[in-house]
Amino acid sequence: MAEVLVLIDSADGRLKKSALELLTAARTLGEPAAVVIGAAGTAAALRDQLAEYGAAKVYAAESDEVADYLVAPKAEILATVAKQASPAAILVASTPENKEIAARAAFKLDSGFIADAVEVNPDGSAKQSIFGGAVTVSSRVTTGIPVISLRANSVAPQAAPAAAEQVSVEVALSEGAKAAKIVDRVAEAKGSRPSLQDASVIVSGGRGVGSADNFSVVENVADSLGAAVGASRAATDAGWVPHQMQVGQTGVTVSPQLYVALGISGAIQHRAGMQTSKTIVAVNKDPEAPIFELADFGVVGDLFAVAPQLAEEVSKRKG
Repeated sequence: MAEVLVLIDSADGRLKKSALELLTAARTLGEPAAVVIGAAGTAAALRDQLAEYGAAKVYAAESDEVADYLVAPKAEILATVAKQASPAAILVASTPENKEIAARAAFKLDSGFIADAVEVNPDGSAKQSIFGGAVTVSSRVTTGIPVISLRANSVAPQAAPAAAEQVSVEVALSEGAKAAKIVDRVAEAKGSRPSLQDASVIVSGGRGVGSADNFSVVENVADSLGAAVGASRAATDAGWVPHQMQVGQTGVTVSPQLYVALGISGAIQHRAGMQTSKTIVAVNKDPEAPIFELADFGVVGDLFAVAPQLAEEVSKRKG
């Protein structure tokens, strides 16, 4: 069975959820093989988790030098491993950094790149949602090794124990890969809520929330569900919440198990970023709001009356 390379994302010695999803999706195409790029000891710390979720092999490209540069070294390493392994495909998580790595690697391999897939099929094709979510297509790379980025929450992670045999990869960066060096890092302050890209439940607020102070209504519902908090472009442009919370075509593209839209009309820009959510619940006082065309469950009503009741009922059932 051909290998399928999976670029692994981790933090604090733990695999990110997206990595577990990719390892699960890779089994559709062949035998998962993890590619771990990082400082010395990174692969060893992740090996047990990689084995649990089906990595038959772990390519460990470890060097303290890699972290000093932007995406070029990772793309170079990924392409080098691919040339050695001749995999059936390469999978990465659909983050801005990983998509740049994937595109650069595809170029080095004379291959094609499929971005933001929501499903991969045994024949190597991938399903995408395009043109602002108006069209769903099935795409296939016709030349070289398919390089595919997969949206978060497109696949439910499933354990499938494997050997996770570690293979060391020599890291020898070209001068081109070292052309741009990182001179400073600033850690983003993070709260207790999950990130938008990884969250399985998201509660978002839109223009109907009315003000920054009123966004606490959205946050209360999110906290009752253990969810991430998102927003429409109207809410972020108004300055009610930071732009990194924007869900949409020009913001973060999400695909959670549950998406709750409070006071969001459902403009195409927003719909393009969330319409692949598994279950969509909308609350809006306008019965003609476009969001109801997507919603699995809709409530026509005042969000300031509905949302507190929702948060209270969820908390009551959890308690």
